[in-house]
Amino acid sequence: MSCGAKLMWDEAVTGYDFGPGHPMDPVRLTLTMRLVEAFGLDAKVTVEAAPAASDGVLELVHDRAYLQAVRSASAEPADADPRRGLGTVDDPAFPDMHQVSALIAGQSVAAARSVWRGTHVHAVNFAGGLHHAMPDRASGFCVYNDAALAVAALLEAGAERVAYVDVDVHHGDGVQHRFWNDPRVLTVSLHEDPFTLFPQTGWPEETGGPDAQGSAVNVALPAGTTDDGWLRAFHAVVPELLAEFRPQVLVTQHGADTHVEDPLAHLAVSLDAQRAVAASCHDLAHRYADGRWVALGGGGYAVVDVVPRTWTHLVAIAAGTPIDPSTETPEAWRQEVYRRTRRPAPLRMTDGRTPHVRSFEDGGYDPADRLDQAVLATRRAVFPLHGLLP
Repeated sequence: MSCGAKLMWDEAVTGYDFGPGHPMDPVRLTLTMRLVEAFGLDAKVTVEAAPAASDGVLELVHDRAYLQAVRSASAEPADADPRRGLGTVDDPAFPDMHQVSALIAGQSVAAARSVWRGTHVHAVNFAGGLHHAMPDRASGFCVYNDAALAVAALLEAGAERVAYVDVDVHHGDGVQHRFWNDPRVLTVSLHEDPFTLFPQTGWPEETGGPDAQGSAVNVALPAGTTDDGWLRAFHAVVPELLAEFRPQVLVTQHGADTHVEDPLAHLAVSLDAQRAVAASCHDLAHRYADGRWVALGGGGYAVVDVVPRTWTHLVAIAAGTPIDPSTETPEAWRQEVYRRTRRPAPLRMTDGRTPHVRSFEDGGYDPADRLDQAVLATRRAVFPLHGLLP
């Protein structure tokens, strides 16, 4: 049964292209949309394109001077200002960078507004989730922070409690920074330990500003964390906090770079666990946020083998028509993958794993387990601030 879902898509978002050899290859977006279409999911959701975010919207998060710097870099990429994070190895400047970055932001803002108005219960923008961009600079492949803009748009529209849950392998630092001292927003990030991965933030002790203690939640996962540990950490932290916070809307970021095959990080999570977390986010939205769910993409640099399948599962879950993991990928899509990349496509919508959730409460705490140490550090830092037992 359909949940009344919207999928934000404009082919022009594939113009978010930092150039040959950059990990953020826009083919990952194209192949995702083609897989969505190959499964007929575009007929199960409302597919819609929104206009680029205006300066007035972008200024909900970003400084006006930074917007001008992005525009200048778009016009003359060679003159990009590295002090603004532009023209760097991570964020090379390219023509039309402002327009396409604003277009991606516009999709996430429109998704959030649609869910808040009740036009659709769920909305997905897998081109979004660019969570590292700061008010005054680009960072970590992110020019405009569409995730923070979606949350800010919800607040502007009248939302009083918004929960943001980020399961990208990298800390959602830009979103946390924007709402650090705002008690209306709960930001939860599960990411690889800052000791071993960019952006070297997201420690359990980062719990929010003086007026919003407990509003920032960070789970720093040990390198090498596998499915069971990742799911254990998610379920040991997220549901209890959402139950206490009672969000009116749930915004989630689904970076696919937790996968064991991702070349830029060190977790060992499978496609099947990523799918399980997406399904859990859907269920949590219905349990605690009257079903209002805005789901975004994020990182993910295994652009053929992982990203398209993970985000197609996300769209299918939002549409209320989840895909059986054992399902074969459509032959026409495999041919499209080879045509575009000269690489073989994955054959099924699974990595062949059956993830198991080992409850933190029921299974007990193992003091010798680094994953359990990480989870308990977060619970001890944050749970008492919400009146919960660690």
